[in-house]
Amino acid sequence: MRTRVIPAQITTVEDKIVGSLNLMQIMILMTPVFFTTLIYAVLPPSMSFVAYKLTLSAVSFMICLILSLRIKGKVVVNWLSILLRYNLRAKYYIYNKNEAYLRDLYLPTLEKEKAVKKALAKTNQITPTIPITQRVKNLVTLENIVGSQEVEFRYRVNKKGGLNVAFEQIKK
Repeated sequence: MRTRVIPAQITTVEDKIVGSLNLMQIMILMTPVFFTTLIYAVLPPSMSFVAYKLTLSAVSFMICLILSLRIKGKVVVNWLSILLRYNLRAKYYIYNKNEAYLRDLYLPTLEKEKAVKKALAKTNQITPTIPITQRVKNLVTLENIVGSQEVEFRYRVNKKGGLNVAFEQIKK
């Protein structure tokens, strides 16, 4: 009784139609027949054998025969398509993080820019600047409060990572 091994991955097995030829190889080998018929009917003198028609037919048959051969389990046409795709792909990939593709760009108009600049100029003039001597006095006062025995200094970290600082006067 004959036994055959059934492969686990059925999708990778090629269907064999005639001998060890699959459908792709048979189609490639049929191409010279149609090409020879076309040459015989169309090229002058039509419907008669001439030497150049025979050479074109023989060349097309040899090319298709070579394309239908198998190398390492793959048809030569498949190898050529892989090589062609590899050679036609992009050779250099340039990454630009400042690329505007698929980004929302908010470009303000000139009128809006002028209005924003005027508003910023007004706010800068209105806000008083605190002199450095006043800032130093505030820091010294804060240091005195923290270091004194009358005020309790506490801080707590909340659940979101924020820091809460509190000064409370100690009751006696």
